Amino acid sequence: MIIEKIESLYKEVYGHLPKRIEKLPQSGSDRLYFRVYGDKSLNEQQKESCIATYNYNEQENRTFLAFTQSFRSLDLPVPEIYGVSPDYLLYLQEDFGSTSLAGLLETEGHSDRVYSLFQKSLSALAGLQIKGHDKVDYRLCLTSTEFGKQAILSDLLYFKYYFLDFLGLPYNKQQLLDEFDVLSVFLGQSRYKYFMFRDFQSRNIMIKDEAVYFIDYQGGMNGGLQYDAAALLWQAKANLPKKWKESLLDYYIDEVDALIANKVDKNAFKNQFKGFVLIRLLQVLGAYGFRGLFQRKAAFLAGIPIALDNLKKFTQNNMIGIELPEFERILGLITGPETKTKFIAVQATPDTPLVVEINSFSYKKGIPKDSSSNGGGFVFDCRGILNPGRQEAFKKLTGLDKPVQDFLQQRTAMNEYLNSVFDLVSISVENYISRDFAHLQINFGCTGGQHRSVYSAEQTARYLKNKYKVKVVITHTNKDNWVR
Repeated sequence: MIIEKIESLYKEVYGHLPKRIEKLPQSGSDRLYFRVYGDKSLNEQQKESCIATYNYNEQENRTFLAFTQSFRSLDLPVPEIYGVSPDYLLYLQEDFGSTSLAGLLETEGHSDRVYSLFQKSLSALAGLQIKGHDKVDYRLCLTSTEFGKQAILSDLLYFKYYFLDFLGLPYNKQQLLDEFDVLSVFLGQSRYKYFMFRDFQSRNIMIKDEAVYFIDYQGGMNGGLQYDAAALLWQAKANLPKKWKESLLDYYIDEVDALIANKVDKNAFKNQFKGFVLIRLLQVLGAYGFRGLFQRKAAFLAGIPIALDNLKKFTQNNMIGIELPEFERILGLITGPETKTKFIAVQATPDTPLVVEINSFSYKKGIPKDSSSNGGGFVFDCRGILNPGRQEAFKKLTGLDKPVQDFLQQRTAMNEYLNSVFDLVSISVENYISRDFAHLQINFGCTGGQHRSVYSAEQTARYLKNKYKVKVVITHTNKDNWVR
């Protein structure tokens, strides 16, 4: 249905169907992204590609589109919108390519080029925050119109409910809530309130021709300038050197100073900046707790130790300037080694005996036998997933081929299916590694053993290798009978 809606909107905008639609990896949100390729020879005004965004949250879409229109009118670095569906669940936006600041950090590390791009990002951020402030309609904000006391307190409680309480640590509940209130009042009184991006991290900064562009600012509201700078400079996975954080903050303050009427009080600005860093780090832990501990999403669980290390770096070297004794005691507890070890997945070493045997098979030929002394393992039935093999275009392809993979990812419930599989097999893999077991068998079956089961086996092997570094042997048992 989504693919058909994309085709329909694209044809409405450009007058013809797209050449190809490619699903992009999903991030932490529920939004679905697709890269849509056109044919410039048919329409010289057409871009080579655009991004189709599908989101069931109509209000979130309307807010993003309205904010974008305001920013575009000021020539700020945000995407152009090419078309919107009548129900506001789908829109086509400018494609800035696949290179984000986060991606460059991963490939280049802390290079001079990356530092320069951080400067460009902070300069553009200051312009978006201050110039955009007078243009955006804050009545469209999704949660709160202002990142004041109540919104800050909400972030602190998010951390409490979804991370701190999960740990089961003893603490004085009333005293902690009282101190949350004190911190919320302190930060809610920022004298530098403009547009707050709310999720200003390197993944949301796209790089094209050495220029920076911003995406995913629909959660924006009126708030302290420092919060966005804190989110970028203290992003855990970026792991910026201390000198970078200090010099980039000074650079950002100078950029802000050049755009506002009253000169920035640097000491007051930096003191509140520390408080916003703390709020952001705790909000991230709350988000990781919700997505990882409650929704059981592996990527977020893996991020918790990194986030805890980042929080520890901050608490060891920064003072906010207000008395929060119970809060500080709890921060000391959660940044200790005992807490971190709870979230570090056990991993295989070269001496670990465990070998995970993963098979795809056809139910017509029967379930693979387990020749080990264990006598069997997991058997997952993939036949509840829509079968690409019934379509002529995919009949002679397999789960190893990208068109089939795209079909399974985009048009079936395969992603949800495999997430459940991963949760189940992870319990056994972790247990088997810790107990020095030597063998675990995992089987995926479908009708022909060619499409769904093959894809599932390959994805499971990839997941286990990446997460546990365990040895995997994968066999497609019906390969000799594949339709060719």
